Amino acid sequence: MMKGSPSVPPAGCLLPLLLLLFTRVSGEVSWFSVKGPAEPITVLLGTEATLPCQLSPEQSAARMHIRWYRAQPTPAVLVFHNGQEQGEVQMPEYRGRTQMVRQAIDTGSVALQIQQVQASDDGLYHCQFTDGFTSQEVSMELRVIGLGSAPLVHMTGPENDGIRVLCSSSGWFPKPKVQWRDTFGNTLLSSSELQTQDREGLFQVEVSLLVTDRAIGNVICSIQNPIYDQEKSKAILLPEPFFPKTCPWKVALVCSVLILLVLLGGISLGIWKEHQVKRREIKKWSKEHDEMLLLKKGTKSVLKIRDDLQADLDRRKALYKEDWKKALLYPDWRKELFQEAPVRINYEMPDQDKTDSRTEENRGEETVSSSQVDNNLITLSQEGFMLGRYYWEVDIKDTEEWTLGVYELCTQDASLTDPLRKFRVLEKNGDGYRALEFCSQNINSEEPLQLKTRPLKIAIFLDQEDNDLSFYNMTDETHIFSFAQVTFLGSPYPYFIRNSTGLSATAQP
Repeated sequence: MMKGSPSVPPAGCLLPLLLLLFTRVSGEVSWFSVKGPAEPITVLLGTEATLPCQLSPEQSAARMHIRWYRAQPTPAVLVFHNGQEQGEVQMPEYRGRTQMVRQAIDTGSVALQIQQVQASDDGLYHCQFTDGFTSQEVSMELRVIGLGSAPLVHMTGPENDGIRVLCSSSGWFPKPKVQWRDTFGNTLLSSSELQTQDREGLFQVEVSLLVTDRAIGNVICSIQNPIYDQEKSKAILLPEPFFPKTCPWKVALVCSVLILLVLLGGISLGIWKEHQVKRREIKKWSKEHDEMLLLKKGTKSVLKIRDDLQADLDRRKALYKEDWKKALLYPDWRKELFQEAPVRINYEMPDQDKTDSRTEENRGEETVSSSQVDNNLITLSQEGFMLGRYYWEVDIKDTEEWTLGVYELCTQDASLTDPLRKFRVLEKNGDGYRALEFCSQNINSEEPLQLKTRPLKIAIFLDQEDNDLSFYNMTDETHIFSFAQVTFLGSPYPYFIRNSTGLSATAQP
């Protein structure tokens, strides 16, 4: 090096010099990393979740910028800056449900606390610390588990020489695993499976099974959460008499024809043989004698078959009456367990002129109930249904659009001139069918229905003892829909309108 020339430090010394210069300018340089849980954090739906993260090495994070975020930094789940949480940059779905646990912030330990965990909270979270120009973060996974309701299992009716069983449940997250089993643990193949998500992201499941083995006894519907390994199951008994059998009268007719054919064949053969060996008069007597004997024998056989079939029918009917509440089939048998309701149906469309010109006698009949609804075509001859089981039938073969079911008062306030009423009805509008429950014009629940056969007559079964309202299609004798476990605030009244001119046509969700 020449004398008097400036000295240049070696290249290896430049980095320490730059750090020293940066330290003098900014005052301090932070070096740290962020640690979090290595395994996913699992919480139940509706509970509280805590997502911790820690500075390493331990140091105070009170003056740092701390941010929790999902897919992108902004908007964030929670932001902590200048010693307080910044609500203006927070995602709307987390407002009012999050807070930062910072009791140990002086050692660099903080946690994000989420209250009332929802299905949408499931997924990946990032915890980010920023101090000056230094920023480090760690990722962690939150797994939300929703254990749904206990399965609801019931028989929907006979089908294709078997019985179709339906299993439904709701409130599951994530998507559950559904399986049918027999009493020996063998898996049964489902006929259909439908899984949907509601507005809260929870799964609703509905699966069906067609059972054709009469000796199977019980079937079990099992619904399992794939993460939590929690299972909810329900079994249902399938008695052998509930399986469809060949119509008794068809069997009797076929047996009778076969017996008669055998009789005719035997008589013809006897006549031919007698014709060969006896005289004409003896042949004629023999023929008449043989015919009478065979006819008596055939008649006894047919009567015995008829009596056996009737005995079997009575046995099946007795078993049905022992467990009829679980079997949604055979409506004619169900009628025997209910009392026929004292109702009168006016199948003519209501007309204003006819209404104004009603006789005083009819006017008195229609004012038996103080809760009468305009345009209602069905009248009850008493003040509401008394406690018990009732049924009535409505002929709708000439009606394109209709609404029928029951209604009751929502309030007992006598000061109201137009009291609110609660309706539970079955409605046909155009080509669609649906079950509705609404009070005044606000729909509480709505369920679209699929009917295989257009009903010409519908039977309504009101069971106030078991809080059940069921509708049956009397055209093919199948179950349509049931309002199960309903609560009647007052005495229910029958309801039937045509062309959707009643309250249900204006009801809004």
